[in-house]
Amino acid sequence: MSNEKLESELVEKEEKPQEKVDLKKLLAVIPPPTEVLGKKQQSIKEKRVRLLYDDNISEDEARISPILAKELGVKECIEVSVAGRKRFKFKVYIDDNASPEHVYVNSGLMKKNGIANNSICTIRAI
Repeated sequence: MSNEKLESELVEKEEKPQEKVDLKKLLAVIPPPTEVLGKKQQSIKEKRVRLLYDDNISEDEARISPILAKELGVKECIEVSVAGRKRFKFKVYIDDNASPEHVYVNSGLMKKNGIANNSICTIRAI
């Protein structure tokens, strides 16, 4: 290309006023933070935790932390599944002193069913 053509193109670009971009229109495409963050805070369906013996609990109860209860959306009952074979349903007792990585159940019931202390289990709300 010749220098004259380049100069004429530059002059044309400079002569045309650039249109201002409307920021409101551009920002309308971006979802609000409440919508984005709200999707991340949906409750999970199940979680793997450690099952610990507790002799102070009746056979039909399990003790969990309020943090774990909130994550799973637990209201009254939970289902505990150990190794995908043994399933138990318990009434929930929420304890502020409980660890969020553990579910506490009656030792007699677990020993009867051949489940060791500190076993990994899957817990879900029902």
